[in-house]
Amino acid sequence: MNRDGRLGVGIIGAGRVGPVIGAALAGAGHAITGITSGSDDDRVAGVLPDVPVLDAAEVLRRSELVILAVPHAELPGLVSGLAELGAWQPGQLVLHTDPAHGIGVLEPAQRAGAIPLAVHPAISFTGTSIDLRQLHAAFAAVTAPAAVLPIAQALAVELGCEPIVIGEDDRAAYAEAIATASEFSRAIIGQSTSLLRGIGVENPGGYLSALVQSTVERALREASDPPIL
Repeated sequence: MNRDGRLGVGIIGAGRVGPVIGAALAGAGHAITGITSGSDDDRVAGVLPDVPVLDAAEVLRRSELVILAVPHAELPGLVSGLAELGAWQPGQLVLHTDPAHGIGVLEPAQRAGAIPLAVHPAISFTGTSIDLRQLHAAFAAVTAPAAVLPIAQALAVELGCEPIVIGEDDRAAYAEAIATASEFSRAIIGQSTSLLRGIGVENPGGYLSALVQSTVERALREASDPPIL
């Protein structure tokens, strides 16, 4: 880490999450060293202009902080594969964004001397700059060894989020809660808009917008109210 706390940040994963995380950290003053290629490099270039596209091993070689933003099923193999290549560096920070994994999945990198962090911003990413505004209204689940937990919390804050510590053993329940909220919401809205479209409503999403937002906000307020004893 540089004296002023600024880091060289590399990103593995050019889907909806990685580029936005990189842009948020760049906005906090960190330098983006590179990103791996993805299915839509033009979109990534719009979010992270002039950032070099590199292979994963080169991203690690250049970076003090490595962001792993890949699909859930790919994360274990990616971490262990890079360990087999001897790519992880002692003292290097490695942060993944998967809600279901804690730091256990990063154990191969940790054995090589890397510092494991798990930070999941609780938003539905679009992969565009719109997400940067959403991050500033979001919480982030943070899991890390006690000695480096303040680093993980600080990075969450630099993303714009309020960090909430989630224990390693609680990550599965946390992931279930996130999946339930997001998947159930999409399914219900999809069913409702389909019914409205079927009776001739031309813009069912727009019709339901105020209703859904106000209903969700009310439900969230009620869920946050202290229990009545």
